[in-house]
Amino acid sequence: MNIEEVKNYLKENLSEKRYNHSVGTMKSAKELAKIYGENEKDAEFAGLIHDIAKEMNKEEIDKYVLEHNIVIDEIEKKQPALLHAKLGASIAKEKYNANEEIQKAILYHTTGNEKMDRFAKIIYIADKIEENREYDGVEELREIAKTDLNKAIVIIIDFVLEKSIKNSRLIHPDTISLRNKILSNT
Repeated sequence: MNIEEVKNYLKENLSEKRYNHSVGTMKSAKELAKIYGENEKDAEFAGLIHDIAKEMNKEEIDKYVLEHNIVIDEIEKKQPALLHAKLGASIAKEKYNANEEIQKAILYHTTGNEKMDRFAKIIYIADKIEENREYDGVEELREIAKTDLNKAIVIIIDFVLEKSIKNSRLIHPDTISLRNKILSNT
């Protein structure tokens, strides 16, 4: 897979803001992969395409789900924005022949999952700390991510939970399971 070809595809199919976020995630993923001894090329690719399906409209999502037999859980039915992770993993496999590790990282990048390996954790975190993200605590989180992936994930989940509760949004059980697993093992 040629990164420049993927960038060109994303430039044509995503908004400028989403494209810039994807490139930022790619850079953060590569940096974290280097620190943690993961495949940097795969991390770059996964970071770049993690949101490939993020801007699909409802009709495109419905059509893709139907044509590819994507299973939707109850939370995703009520919050279809979460589906971009499942669709993105499927597109990565279909369009770019992405390996299983990359597919899982894309699949888990939004809600997290207790089955995440180190590579998936890197993509999950890179998405939240990339250079275009600006929120209270992001600078500290970027530093924590360089030394402790699990600590960074718990901080991210706590932030997501707080925001979801404040906005009366549903919380995916995979997010809670991941948080509990990490805290149980520390």
